[in-house]
Amino acid sequence: MRSLLKFFSLTYILSWSLWIAAAAIWRAAPTFSGLASLGSFLYLLGVFAPALAAIALTALTDGRAGTLDLLSRTIKWSASARWYVFAIGYIAAIKIAAALLLRITTGTWPAFGQEPLYIMAIAIPFSTPVQAGEEIGWRGYALPRLSVRLGLSGASIALGVIWACWHLPFFFILGNDKSGQSFPLYLLGVTALSVAMAWLYWRTNGSLLLTMLMHAAVNNTKDIVPSAVTTATNVFSLSSSRVAWLSVAVLWTCAAYFLVRMRGVKLGWALKQTVPPRRYDTT
Repeated sequence: MRSLLKFFSLTYILSWSLWIAAAAIWRAAPTFSGLASLGSFLYLLGVFAPALAAIALTALTDGRAGTLDLLSRTIKWSASARWYVFAIGYIAAIKIAAALLLRITTGTWPAFGQEPLYIMAIAIPFSTPVQAGEEIGWRGYALPRLSVRLGLSGASIALGVIWACWHLPFFFILGNDKSGQSFPLYLLGVTALSVAMAWLYWRTNGSLLLTMLMHAAVNNTKDIVPSAVTTATNVFSLSSSRVAWLSVAVLWTCAAYFLVRMRGVKLGWALKQTVPPRRYDTT
């Protein structure tokens, strides 16, 4: 538990400090100036804080072997094609299901995004490596350790709450797509998404490459059916669009299935450098 507390503390302190500094620079610096570029660099560095913290702590406790084992999961590509389909199509399917539910219940379709599908398809592989900045930390380091203590179902929920709260500064940075949106609703959605990503990580025997791909797909396809409210200003309000609420409902319907299937699972095998094999580990 001490290693997890160190990881979460380091990640939050690094990320939030860098994001606060970036926001301050952006407020003071002219757009496209060198100072504004420094703000962008600090912002991106904050996004990579989970990976940096995980690598540093793994190197301290497990040395070179443990660090290489952790990093090797980012290129672990061997998995059934269905998991690639799952990773790429999950959030798009959720959003389309929410749009269909809105059509059935109200008789009207929601507004669909204007981004061409081919642009989304191109963006996903290009942004996948960037997601290592989060996934090495959240799924690679924290999830297996939490699962040993809470089981994979409990760990996926606990990590989802921590992961969502880590994004809280984004809701106060002007120009960010989360600015002013409902954080409580975001918390519910990200926690349900964390359950799905834990399911994927388990079923692919610890492939961070697949969770990175899913993370990239979420970021680039979530606006197939946009949920954001353009006039939103109260971050802690429950007020949001009907699409947002329906999306969260569908996410949790799927999460309920995954939680049942992951019951009793622990990812001790993903900690082979630090945790002895246990008879209840499931692959």
